[in-house]
Amino acid sequence: MQAALPIRVDIVSDVVCPWCVIGYHQLAKAARDTQTELDIHWHPFELNPQMAEGGENLGEHLASKYGTTLEGSIKARARLTEMGAALGFTFNYADDMRMYNTFRAHQLIDWAAEQGKGHEMKQALFSAFFTRRENVSDIQVLADAAAGIGLKRADALDILQSQDRANHVRQKEQFWISRGVRGVPAMVFDERHLVTGAQGEENYARILLHLRDDRAA
Repeated sequence: MQAALPIRVDIVSDVVCPWCVIGYHQLAKAARDTQTELDIHWHPFELNPQMAEGGENLGEHLASKYGTTLEGSIKARARLTEMGAALGFTFNYADDMRMYNTFRAHQLIDWAAEQGKGHEMKQALFSAFFTRRENVSDIQVLADAAAGIGLKRADALDILQSQDRANHVRQKEQFWISRGVRGVPAMVFDERHLVTGAQGEENYARILLHLRDDRAA
């Protein structure tokens, strides 16, 4: 039996974070398996706030930031690709793939959320970056993604060019940092329980069932 009300899940994440993709799809599968309705709210986090315009080669970026070797990178990509495929998501890594800053992407998601399409916008940008290897810091790419989910491309361009959402997004980023979020994905269930990292379908199912039991009690 489904819970009377959806379980709210606030997800702090970045659109260039592969484990955010994995974590969300694991959670979504757990929700389907347990017949639990979710109320998803996405929140901004920048993995690379200081990254220059144009980005960096992904392999070079990972080597510089985390000390990841070429062999380690290849193994990680293969693992993520396999996990994504099992969850219905396509990771399409390539040696020339680039990492980008995502501040504009978060502004677009923030705007889309006000139109009732924040979740769709987030998913579209996950696919734009990981499946099609698009530059998710490029205004034209972002406007195309907005149009792809039924929002007005001209309005998206206006929002991105005006930077009207910039301060709001910065405030939201700082809110979560002030709450101790230093890595993503970070999920808050029912505005009370913080869970970090991609936990796997079984663990998410246990969390959802526990929350439903708590409500029933």
